Amino acid sequence: MDLSFFQSETAQRLRAEGRAEGRAEGRAERIQLLLDHRGVEVSEEERARIAGCTDMGVLDAWFVRAITASSVAEVFGPEGD
Repeated sequence: MDLSFFQSETAQRLRAEGRAEGRAEGRAERIQLLLDHRGVEVSEEERARIAGCTDMGVLDAWFVRAITASSVAEVFGPEGD
C-alpha cells in the first residue's frame, strides 16, 4: 500500500532524488562492467568520470556506444560528452 501521501513534499522529493541517483549509479556500473567484459581498458580517471555522471541521457548514450566501442574515447564520443 502506498502511503507516500503522508510524507512531506521535501521527503517525497528526497526519496525521488535517491531513486534517480540509484538508477544513474546502476547504469554507470553496467557501463563499466560492459567495458571490462569487452576488454576495453579504462583508466581510474575514466572510471571516476563514468561513476560521477548523474545525467541519465548521457549515461544511456555512453551505454549504447560501449556496446561496440574499442576505447573509452569512443564511448565518450567525439564531443567528449
